[in-house]
Amino acid sequence: MIQNLKSFDRRDSALVLAHILFAFFALFLGGIAGVMQGLVRGGMLALPMGIGYYQLLTAHGVLMALIFTTYFIIGFLYAGVARTLGGRLLPIARNLGWLGFGLMTLGTAIATVEILLNRATVLYTFYAPLKASPAFYIALVFVVVGSWMSGFGIFINYRYWKKTHRGETTPIFTYMAVVTMLMWIIATLGVAIEVLFQLIPWSLGWVDTVNVVLSRTLFWYFGHPLVYFWLLPAYMCWYVVIPKVIGGKMFSDALARLSFIMFLLFSIPVGFHHQLMEPGISNVWKFVQVVLTFMVVIPSLMTAFSLFASFEMHGRSVGAKGLFGWLKKLPWKDVRFFAPFMGMLIFIPAGAGGLINASHELNAIVHNTLWVTGHFHLTVATSVALTFFGITYWLIPAMLGREMTPLMHRMGIIQTIVWMVGMFFMSGAMHTVGLLGSPRRTAFTTYQDSADAVGWMPYHVAMAIGGTILFIGVVMMIINIVMLLSAPKGETEFPIAEANEAAEKAPAIFERWGVWVGVLVVLILVAYSVPVMDIISNASVGSKGFKTW
Repeated sequence: MIQNLKSFDRRDSALVLAHILFAFFALFLGGIAGVMQGLVRGGMLALPMGIGYYQLLTAHGVLMALIFTTYFIIGFLYAGVARTLGGRLLPIARNLGWLGFGLMTLGTAIATVEILLNRATVLYTFYAPLKASPAFYIALVFVVVGSWMSGFGIFINYRYWKKTHRGETTPIFTYMAVVTMLMWIIATLGVAIEVLFQLIPWSLGWVDTVNVVLSRTLFWYFGHPLVYFWLLPAYMCWYVVIPKVIGGKMFSDALARLSFIMFLLFSIPVGFHHQLMEPGISNVWKFVQVVLTFMVVIPSLMTAFSLFASFEMHGRSVGAKGLFGWLKKLPWKDVRFFAPFMGMLIFIPAGAGGLINASHELNAIVHNTLWVTGHFHLTVATSVALTFFGITYWLIPAMLGREMTPLMHRMGIIQTIVWMVGMFFMSGAMHTVGLLGSPRRTAFTTYQDSADAVGWMPYHVAMAIGGTILFIGVVMMIINIVMLLSAPKGETEFPIAEANEAAEKAPAIFERWGVWVGVLVVLILVAYSVPVMDIISNASVGSKGFKTW
């Protein structure tokens, strides 16, 4: 039962705001690196003071794809868990949250310094045989372990609630938060093994070489569920928050829970679809994981159906007529709805691009091109980012006991439109020039005035223009956050939708975590045990570290 509390415990609010504000600090720094990177690649800027293009690329990727998202997600999950499990966090959960925040912040600071000193220009994927300093890899350990501490805090709070509310169904937000953190902890075991047992000993000189194929396999065991770690909180907003914002109800509580179970099962054992073009892995096992990858389409379609059913049900309930009359009943002037809804719409072409990337034959065409970068920016930097922005507009006032003004809604909608325009130029140009063969992860070059490369340049300029517009969107978002922090005193609702009474109730098996973790372990063993043993037993001589910058 969700308690109708008017305000948050100040200690919980402080924890949530610390994560949210640090996330946007990382977004701002990453945005600076990103806009400079785009201008360099477009041939419009020469970097000063010996700063390297790939140094910027690493900073941009780490700060925006890893740091911004992780901090924001943990803050959002803690806020929702506190809201739905009695109104406040247990002291031990709050303390674990602060411990996690401290460890992650220490790791972020160390990693950022190493990148700025040009000792870790290995991109956010930190692929071997490119070798960073030991401090960079140790910093990553702090970030991952810190996130585990926060996850354990959520689990402890959830476990206590179950003990004191026997027989009750877990509130939908907390249920989704548990699934998200469970997936994150299981997925990060792969990158933890890679960093602890391969990269740190290798960077310290304790071993001379590293098994590159194994290293990349362990990374992508983590790397694809990382995408769903970003997406699931956005889905939480779409399923649970948006129906409340528009004044409606969730189409189906049970369907939402089932979709999250399916994301848990099918988001981890699929990493090989990022390695389709790499040797050293049998095509049979690549095929197995491609099949599992396409299974993720099912809960995605379930989500789309549920969301638009919620919209139409609400529209009909307030008098909408005709096939699309419900669209007119949506609160288009409310940024809490507008920004996430735009993220939902853009996820349609973004998801279609993902199907192309996961197809063996089509992946061969686009794999190492800017198409992949364009896809990445549609999914994470648009669908996820816009949803996170929409959450921020109500979450900060809810934490501080303030309320948005009409001006703040207008500013938020303008910022959302600016972001979409910037992404139209940047991601659109990336997709197009990727199909023309322009490679990703490369600085400005015309390849000695090759006719093909010269033909790519207008698209690179469009990318730079789009990146500049996006940076304006980042600055606008920071300004809007400052406005939110000083908004008038008042009450802002933490919007949690009620379920449609006519929908099926969620069966008890959905909360038997041992069953679902067991099924997940079986899928992981099927997908990874044989190929990983083959990679280890048939390992080549390995590779020494390279520093190419």
